[in-house]
Formats: sequence, C-alpha cells, structure tokens
Amino acid sequence: MDEEYDVIVLGTGLKECILSGLLSVDGLKVLHMDRNDYYGGASTSLNLIQLWKRFRGNDKPPEQLGMSKEYNVDMIPKFMMANGGLVRVLIHTDVTKYLHFKAVDGSFVYNKGKIYKVPATDVEALKSPLMGLFEKRRARKFFIYVQDYDDKDPKSHEGLDLTKVTARELITKYGLEDDTIDFIGHALALHFDDSYLDGPAFDFVKKMKLYAESLARFQGGSPYIYPLYGLGELPQAFARLSAVYGGTYMLNKPECKVEFDGDGKAYGVTSEGETAKCKKVVCDPSYLPNKVQKVGKVARAVCIMSHPIPNTHDSHSAQVILPQKQLGRKSDMYLFCCSYAHNVAPKGKFIAFVSTEAETDNPEIELKPGIDLLGPVDEIFYETYDRFIPANNHETDNCFISMSYDASTHFESTVADVLAMYSNITGKALDLSVDLSAASASADDD
Repeated sequence: MDEEYDVIVLGTGLKECILSGLLSVDGLKVLHMDRNDYYGGASTSLNLIQLWKRFRGNDKPPEQLGMSKEYNVDMIPKFMMANGGLVRVLIHTDVTKYLHFKAVDGSFVYNKGKIYKVPATDVEALKSPLMGLFEKRRARKFFIYVQDYDDKDPKSHEGLDLTKVTARELITKYGLEDDTIDFIGHALALHFDDSYLDGPAFDFVKKMKLYAESLARFQGGSPYIYPLYGLGELPQAFARLSAVYGGTYMLNKPECKVEFDGDGKAYGVTSEGETAKCKKVVCDPSYLPNKVQKVGKVARAVCIMSHPIPNTHDSHSAQVILPQKQLGRKSDMYLFCCSYAHNVAPKGKFIAFVSTEAETDNPEIELKPGIDLLGPVDEIFYETYDRFIPANNHETDNCFISMSYDASTHFESTVADVLAMYSNITGKALDLSVDLSAASASADDD
C-alpha cells in the first residue's frame, strides 16, 4: 500500500467511530481497522447467543428467554442527555438520520434505602418526598437561582462570580442539607465523587442547567434518550458517515501492529504482512498496551428480568444513581434498565445493569446493594474489566489513545474524552453550537 493516510484508527469502539466520522467530515483521509469481525470493540452490542458464549461459555441459552436476535444487549450501556455533548455531535455530523431515539422513562436517586425520582426544577423540588418542608423551600430557591443564571446577564449572578466561588460556597449560601447536596451533585450534576465541591461553581451550575434543559426537551420523566435497538447502532452509523466522506473500513484484520520510526514516532500499521502508512494513529487502549496505565477497574452485573426495577413507577427504561455516601463507598453505583420498549429485548423482558468503580475483588458482594433493588432476576452475569488511561505523549509519538469506558450510565464523560482527543488530533476545538431540534425522540410507549 503506497498511499499515505492522514489518520489510521484502530478499534471500532464508539469513541473511535465518532472520531473517524468527525475527521472524515473534516476532509482527512482515514483508514479504520479492527481486529474483531464485528463493530463496537468494548462497546459492542450482543444478541442472546453471543451473550451466552461470552459469560457461560456455550451457545445454548434457555428457550424461555425468547429469540436470540431480539436481544441487543449493550456492553457499555449509557443513556444520552437530550441536550448533551453526544447529541450535539450526532447533529453536527448529521448521523441523526441513521438513528431513531426514544425518551427514557425515569431518572431516580437512592437515598436512605429507598428510590426517589430526581427532582430537577423548583416545582419538582416542592413536591419531592426526598426533603422536609423547610429544606424544600431552600432547594426551591437554589433551583430558581440555577434556572435564572445566565453567563451574559450579571444581574442573574446575584453578586457571585461563579468562576471564583466554589460549588461548596454556593451551596452553603443556600443552606442545603448533606442529603440534598448528595442528590444534586450526583444525580443532577452527575459528578462521580465529591471533589467537584472544591471546583468552580460555574461547572457545577452548567451541569445542573444541562440536566434541567434536557428534561424540558421531551416532557418525559427523564433528561435522557436512547436509540431504538440500543447503542450498537451508533458505531455503525459513524462508520457509514465516514464512508460517505471517503473513509475506508476494514474489519477482521489480525494483529494491527503500530510501526514506529527511530524517533519513536508512529508512521504506519501492519496487518497480514502489509503496512499502511499514516501521519497519526488513533486507537483504544487494547491496541497500544505499553502506552497506557491501569487506573482502576469496573465491576458490573448484567441481568435479564421479566419486570421493571421496582419503585421506578413501572419505567420501561430508567437510570438509578446510588451516591457513594449513601453506601459508604468512594464512588457511585449505577443502575441502568432498558427493555422491549427500546427494542433491546423480546416483549416482556428487561435488561438491567448494575455498575460501579470496583473497590474490592468481589463483584458479587460489592454490587449487592444495587442488585437487591432489582427484585427477582431470570439470569445474572458478573464481570470486571480494567480501566486504562493513556500514558504517552502524543506530541512525540503521534499516537492518540482513548480512555477506557467508566462505570457511569450516561455519556457525558465519554464525550468529553472524544472532544479532547479531537482537539489534540486537529489542533482545533469542535464547534458544537447546533440546532438541537434536529434530533427528535418519540416519548410514546408503543
């Protein structure tokens, strides 16, 4: 192969596919390879037989679970914030035309042993059983401040410079209780731990606003949307986009060995004895294991059930966040539930995930607080996987490596990684000021 590519992308995980789509649209010449014979890498979607092979080592799932092909079980299940980064990227690239979204029914938070709907507006704060009467009033005042806050209108700042004030200082001003801070920080602003309290209040308020604006978008019970047939549709949609702009895709390419010159710069990728030359390599951690470092691991359970998660108002799709403090942990736990309503399982079946950043070597015991909330399950599979981050310097080796997917059940951290990688690869920021009405989602239950 004599021609040189601007970028060779290795692995068809969601992050890599988004990047190859964005770079192709920018006019770069992209070659995209994967050692697997399927799309999606770690973020692939499995039917029932594939699920059985992976977790049970055979291809004979029980017949009462229904037809294998009616299952689309995402290995990295995450909901999208309706006005969030991923939806903006989808609109920016026009990939929305390949996908159909449906609103997610419910967004919940765990508090003192029970599941509650996450209150996201001043009106909901007053109704929420999460807080006592006086706390409701304080929370309502705080929500109104956040709703009215506008970067460009100093009157709405009430004398506070949110780039200098910490989140903790802002919350203290409104006198909110610890339990209230817990659900606002973790279930609304979607922070993974409590370090945000010492960061600028501006980021915290921006995240709360994103939640409230996304919630208002589809008038559903949550700010989240999810594609019909699950996330497995996404990598393929971006692959199609890349092809439209001249990108080349090759699956089932063994090895995919990155080649380096004497200065340690990547100049190409070899597979089956042929080397394709390139200026830059983009990949997931599994393709350059000696250029990444392990920073943790994710523990999770995948469950097949015949009912929704109890106490979620019969939601056919829902997220429940269990803040770390409620469980005496260092990191949050997440419940994700989806069903035949999003075409990811046969009629009457529900797929639930329980996931968290692992703090022990025993997922069965560690995930128990989340699994106990699910009620009876038909099948349960446990898994842990290591989480890696790049340890290289892309300026010296021309390699751009994505971070492993975290335990969260929403996409905001994934998109942040993609946007940072895009800026590193191209030297510019991606403009995401798009017309959000271009992505529609049906909220109905048919």
